[in-house]
Amino acid sequence: MGRKSKLTERQWEDIGRRLLAGEKGRALAKEYGVAESTIRERFSALHGKVKDVANQMVATEQALKALPISAQIAAHDLAAQLRSISMHLASAANYGAATAHRLSGIAHAKVQEIDDVSPLDDDSRKALQDVAVLTKMANESSTIGINLLSANKETVKEIQRQQRPRPARVAVDVVDAGIPDADA
Repeated sequence: MGRKSKLTERQWEDIGRRLLAGEKGRALAKEYGVAESTIRERFSALHGKVKDVANQMVATEQALKALPISAQIAAHDLAAQLRSISMHLASAANYGAATAHRLSGIAHAKVQEIDDVSPLDDDSRKALQDVAVLTKMANESSTIGINLLSANKETVKEIQRQQRPRPARVAVDVVDAGIPDADA
């Protein structure tokens, strides 16, 4: 559990931006009054990823320019279609998850109609059939979302890791009410 940073998030963002622009970590550390190793720890992995993505973008642009104009247009159109498909599938997954949630809630309410003493009487059997149908429909509604999550498991883990709150150190002074203070 580390202590609170003496820099604000805005200052850290400024340092990150300036590092990417080519300024040296040592000079920034001196300017902001932090250790160079602190800056390196905070930004080395992120900047490595940013540089990798930038290199991929440059390579993609070069590969695109090497194509004939008609192929460049086709590549742009295909990329736009793939982005559209991705967005529509994400929306379908969202709606499917909401539908699954609602159907599961209805199935849960339907369970209350089952007589625990006579679970196989006509009314309970009908309620059980309804629960089974609703549950199956809920599971089928969630298929697109589950498949997208499975396909993007590592990305989902990274998002969840970033959303976890950082632990904070809490200091508490304890005063014993049974012993009078000698200074009083």
